[in-house]
Amino acid sequence: MIEGRDARLRDGASRGAVGPSRNRVRAVKAFIADLFSTKLDKSQDRIKLVACVFLLVYGIIAGKLILFGLRQDQTLGVKRAASDVIAAARPDILDRNGEVLATDIKVMSVFAEPRRIIDKDEAVELLTAVLPDVDARELRERLGSRKGFIWVKRAITPKQQQEVYRLGLPGVGFLPENKRVYPNGPIAAHVLGFANLDGVGISGLEKYIDGQGLADLHVAGFSLTPDDLKPITTSLDLKATYAVRDELAKGIAKFKAKAGAASILDVDTGEVVAMASLPDYDPNTPADALNPNHINRLSVGVYEMGSTFKAISIAMALDLGKVNLHSRIDARDSLRYGRFTIHDYHAQHRLLSVPEVFTYSSNIGVARMALMVGVEGHKNFLRKMGQLARLRTELPETADPLVPKNWGELNTMTIAFGQGLNVAPLQAVMAVGALVNGGTLITPTFLKRGEAEAKKDAPRVVKPETSESMRYLMRLNAEIGTAKIADIKGYFVGGKTGTADKIVHGHYATDRVFTTFMAILPADKPKYLFLTLLDEPQGLPETQGYRTAAWNSGSVTGKIIERTGPLLGIPPRIEFPTQPFPLLAKLGYGIANAPATGGGGH
Repeated sequence: MIEGRDARLRDGASRGAVGPSRNRVRAVKAFIADLFSTKLDKSQDRIKLVACVFLLVYGIIAGKLILFGLRQDQTLGVKRAASDVIAAARPDILDRNGEVLATDIKVMSVFAEPRRIIDKDEAVELLTAVLPDVDARELRERLGSRKGFIWVKRAITPKQQQEVYRLGLPGVGFLPENKRVYPNGPIAAHVLGFANLDGVGISGLEKYIDGQGLADLHVAGFSLTPDDLKPITTSLDLKATYAVRDELAKGIAKFKAKAGAASILDVDTGEVVAMASLPDYDPNTPADALNPNHINRLSVGVYEMGSTFKAISIAMALDLGKVNLHSRIDARDSLRYGRFTIHDYHAQHRLLSVPEVFTYSSNIGVARMALMVGVEGHKNFLRKMGQLARLRTELPETADPLVPKNWGELNTMTIAFGQGLNVAPLQAVMAVGALVNGGTLITPTFLKRGEAEAKKDAPRVVKPETSESMRYLMRLNAEIGTAKIADIKGYFVGGKTGTADKIVHGHYATDRVFTTFMAILPADKPKYLFLTLLDEPQGLPETQGYRTAAWNSGSVTGKIIERTGPLLGIPPRIEFPTQPFPLLAKLGYGIANAPATGGGGH
């Protein structure tokens, strides 16, 4: 009974415990229902709130995207700002055989945006530590400007680029650009000229190329690459040019000259095959070109050419019929004109034949020939030979000749033997080239061209017979006259010396000379005309103290011929022609019946 009663009590307690629990559940459910009922009443406000939150989030994202876009525009802006100063592409320049003389390479340059530099002093300190050749003061001033773009340093090395990159400076970056390089250093520097860091031609062929339309394309905004540009092929032979420069440098050192120059001209095409003027410069470091002693002495300098001008004077008298090779010229006494007296360096004090006037280099003889022609005739002939006006070639650097203002008989007499008229040596080379190529005046060129193109508009200036007479005289001079030192074995050389006293303070100096030597190869049918000049060469014990052209310029020319002949396709001959001058042979002239006497070293 007791057990049953206890069981009922436990069951009642159990039911009593369950009752309150159910009440609590009901209460919770009622609370939630009431809560949701309240939330649903306010749903419109909640939706608006959520929408605002989403709009804010998307606004932030859009703002970030806009900033990113603006950052891209800044980069493009930098590139646009730099586009006007980035070095433009230039065509390759080649020698006549395809060897590269000038080309572009890609380099990196460092730029800065001053407005974005946070700490300018720190930037200057860090950048100049990596790039020590950058001027700190100048860089600080430029970074302090309000410009959007400045160069820090152009054409840096890959190592420098890595070091600048590691600095992590905001507002400092890199841009690729073209850099002009000259693989052969100073070889042909005066012909090539150079381009500056902005890719603009400053001198030589580089400046000429810009003048042919390249600069206009760049100004018009055309983005050109080297692949878009056809290479420029020059008339130069790189190997021959190297040899000419090397022998010239040796000659200057040997004869202790202040300077010198040498060239090789193709007389049939007018192509300048080789040229050197020393001292020169390396176009890879063009600042050296500003040295006034580094001018191109063949086209910029103007000089009295001395006795090499006698070739022009004798050709004039022959061509105008005033003399022939049998004529005799009175050289028994000095030639007086007022208070002036003209002497011969190797005076013979007798009548001289025209060949003897040439081989003895007689001042008196050529002065008398010029007087036979007369002042106006002389001026007209020199004008026709291109000696009284500025020579125009592809090289912008040329000079006007110095012509007497009041040209009288005395001027004609002295100009006949190379004093009183200053011309560019290349100008005189052009004239002598016409005297030996058959009589056609061809303007020199530094671009490759053929004979037909060269002679298309070239005027005839002397008769073929006159031209052959000059070849005969030059060959005779190499055999028995003043050009003997350049008569290289195996080559049928012809030549003419020239020695002019230099003018110092308005007067001719007796201890300073300017020497020239012209040679033709081969003399029977010339292909090349060689010129060498030395400024103030000194006499040596081996030259018996003489400093005239035959001893120095002639010697250097001989070495150049010996070294470049095979390079230019003219190897030494085993046998010389038996009748090298057929037109003259019909008139009874030839090497065999030439005078047995010769000249000295003038």
